[in-house]
Amino acid sequence: MELQTIERLLDKYFDGETTIAEEKDLKLYFSSPGVAPQLEQYRPLFGYLSSQEEQRFDKPLPLKTPKRYGAWLSVAASVALLGGMLTLYNSQQPSQTDDLGTFSSPEEAYQETQKALNMLSNNVNVGVGSVHYVAKEYDKSTKVIFKESQSKKVKSKK
Repeated sequence: MELQTIERLLDKYFDGETTIAEEKDLKLYFSSPGVAPQLEQYRPLFGYLSSQEEQRFDKPLPLKTPKRYGAWLSVAASVALLGGMLTLYNSQQPSQTDDLGTFSSPEEAYQETQKALNMLSNNVNVGVGSVHYVAKEYDKSTKVIFKESQSKKVKSKK
């Protein structure tokens, strides 16, 4: 074959556009002793493809797919979890005779409500304080990043 034809077929081969007949021509060319020196680098590739063409898969394929019990196992686990949660819920319900959370006078109820709201306010203030800390750290890091990127832009313009 002509060198130009082989080079054209190689380009088509690496672009994935060759037919089976053209690939056979390439394999035949590279298995012959008259390969051009500049194309010698492709000889191992086509030699490997020719040798692998003779291999066949001869192991038997299983026709039955194995049964999967994963779906039933997940259903059983869900039922067991639900049963456990219901048992726990029923054992923790207070009896009807206990008067938890009731106060004898409105002043006592007011004082307890004030304590609860004060505790809630303190916890919210702690959370807000940590958010302010995170915001300050974020501002510091963005200033550093933008200073670095601006200094790189200035250096690249020069």
